[in-house]
Amino acid sequence: MGSVFVQKDSFSDAEIIEFYKLKNIAVVGMSKTEGKPANYVPRYLIEQGYNVIPVNPTAPEIMGRKSYPNVSSVPDSIDIVDVFRPSADVLAVVQDAVKKDGIKLIWMQLGIYNEEAEKLAREKGIKVVYNRCMLEEHQRLFGE
Repeated sequence: MGSVFVQKDSFSDAEIIEFYKLKNIAVVGMSKTEGKPANYVPRYLIEQGYNVIPVNPTAPEIMGRKSYPNVSSVPDSIDIVDVFRPSADVLAVVQDAVKKDGIKLIWMQLGIYNEEAEKLAREKGIKVVYNRCMLEEHQRLFGE
């Protein structure tokens, strides 16, 4: 029992497929470092035609895209907030994200879950996916 994350959310594959129809994805904790999931997952999403918006206060630009210090400072519309941050940091991310209208989904990457953050998002009518990788799920559901 090494992992605390035994479960993932209860969405069906059909529901997850619907989420992939949303095109504007803010990636919180997006990284400039090659080989890190927070770098190759958003790169994959960009290659799949998604509008990826980097959210990282330490980088002015990632992959040629302007990076924002937090979700609420992004001027463009956002459908999905994809979170690459330690579970303990997710609540602050969601508290910031709910200030912005139009967000439909918080997606916590593999190994990430924060119950308070999930509750807050759901109270605001935002769906929550957790302990799943956007790249792995996309490949699993849509094939190569």
